[in-house]
Amino acid sequence: MAREFSTVGVVGLGTMGAGIVEVFARNGIDVVAVEISAPALERGRATLTGSTDRAVAKGKLAEADRDALHERVHFAVGLDALHSVDLVIEAVPEHLDLKQRIFAELDRVCRPEAILATNTSSLSVTEISVATSRPNQVIGIHFFNPAPVMKLVEVVRTVVTAPDVVADVEALCARLGKVDVTINDRAGFIANALLFGYLNHAVGMVESHYATREDIDAAMKLGCGLPMGPLALMDLIGLDTAYEILDTMYRRGGRDRRHAPVPLLKQMVTAGLLGRKSGRGFYTYERPGSPVVVPDETTPLATDAALADGARAITKVGVVGSGTMATGIIEVFAKAGYEVVSVTRGMEKSATVCEAVKTSLNKGVVRGKLAETDRDAALGRISWSATLDHLADVDLVVEAVVEELSVKKALFASLDEICKPGVVLATTTSSLPVIDVAMATQRPADVVGLHFFNPAPVMPLVEVVRTIRTSPEATATARAVCAALGKTGVVCGDRSGFIVNALLFPYLNDAVKMLEASYSTTDDIDHAMKLGCGYPMGPFELLDVVGLDVALAIQRELYLELREPGFAPAPLLEHLVTAGYLGRKTRRGFRDHSHR
Repeated sequence: MAREFSTVGVVGLGTMGAGIVEVFARNGIDVVAVEISAPALERGRATLTGSTDRAVAKGKLAEADRDALHERVHFAVGLDALHSVDLVIEAVPEHLDLKQRIFAELDRVCRPEAILATNTSSLSVTEISVATSRPNQVIGIHFFNPAPVMKLVEVVRTVVTAPDVVADVEALCARLGKVDVTINDRAGFIANALLFGYLNHAVGMVESHYATREDIDAAMKLGCGLPMGPLALMDLIGLDTAYEILDTMYRRGGRDRRHAPVPLLKQMVTAGLLGRKSGRGFYTYERPGSPVVVPDETTPLATDAALADGARAITKVGVVGSGTMATGIIEVFAKAGYEVVSVTRGMEKSATVCEAVKTSLNKGVVRGKLAETDRDAALGRISWSATLDHLADVDLVVEAVVEELSVKKALFASLDEICKPGVVLATTTSSLPVIDVAMATQRPADVVGLHFFNPAPVMPLVEVVRTIRTSPEATATARAVCAALGKTGVVCGDRSGFIVNALLFPYLNDAVKMLEASYSTTDDIDHAMKLGCGYPMGPFELLDVVGLDVALAIQRELYLELREPGFAPAPLLEHLVTAGYLGRKTRRGFRDHSHR
């Protein structure tokens, strides 16, 4: 039988500590809430009151339950108040020496059988535990912010944590209505180890002026379905906290360069730009602590005039290709009112594409998302061809042929001869250098990347890729076209992976490495990212959907271009691809899909 925890102590009543107090008190457990001074104690009390009052206002907590919750909490200054609790959770700032001092004192104050837990998100639980005479009763219980809402708890055992302590804490998590994943003491545990490399990489993109903060955040929200963009998330976490976590992970986790905090991060922390809590981080907020973003000197002008500045008029568009991507792009342009010339390698392929477009538009009608008259008008705007010569009078060409550089270069050389001057030539490549395609023409200033996401009619994001030869007019035209299509166009440089793939696939690769090291399981890693970070899918679910072969190809491209050792494809990913386990399409990837 798991032990019964009737009284729990919480040390440190910042956002995290106050949230943990609320979680325990909500679930009928008496809490002794401790701070270092009377003012700090009052701030903690105010945080708890504010959170529970909001829950009542939203109808998520009855007034009687709120009052009962508060009656279960006893506030006190000093650790001596914890002398009779069954479990203590420490939630003070992420400084090892501070935590060690507190644990040494808890060891003296608490009953011999009490469990001592730390909510650290990055420090070594083992190093904290050795400050006590009972390291076998020390464990990590890592809640996620906001603790009352987030379902995940990482239970972190050291090499000496007693098995019954682990089992008792797991049972406690279940009583609290949390999903726990139990793991060994390693830098960053699961969620932070996978999250912070990605966040740091995004900061690097801002630092190098690769893309704007707005475009990076929009790309990850719209391209990956994430609840927040990486830079807005950094502001929420706190840049000082993020810096500490990255620095600790770098020092403890094998000195992976991708965890070395980007210099810009340290500069911002030094300058007091800590994110929401200071009112200014990557974004500027209405006031310290406010979630409301206000314009500042780097906020882009959102006016149509600014968007269209220098853009060329586009009325007729050519789409070259016959795959899923080309079909979707034809539909998107036709529905948006453009005349479209579809060019394939033969009338048979044209007929197939035509059927696919009709089927998709009909589905829109059946679902009530498209009027029959609009469907007919869209179809009426499309002409079908098997020869590139029919692109002689278009204003924009979008190429969506196979991802082979030689094929694309040959196509662009032909377009260069056929198309009139001033036409914007766009490639939908997701992995090849746009400049290589552009230099196959005599007009590289007119060539741009337009990376649509699949399925094009549904996905709201387009990456607008400018090369070092792309003219401002061509970029402006591409952005204006995206806006006219009802899409969000994000502008970035011509670098492997652009924004989305460059940030997404190293994270997926890191998850494979974590599995390969037997640190955790596919299920626990997927749970951690969905429940701890709010991701719509866990990394292994996503890899099986994307295709392991596709993921490996993209990761190889990133590694080849950036030569970053941490980007080397995980050997396990290569082995699964070699074995033909490519994900859902072969019914076997990281999971077996044969019975689904």
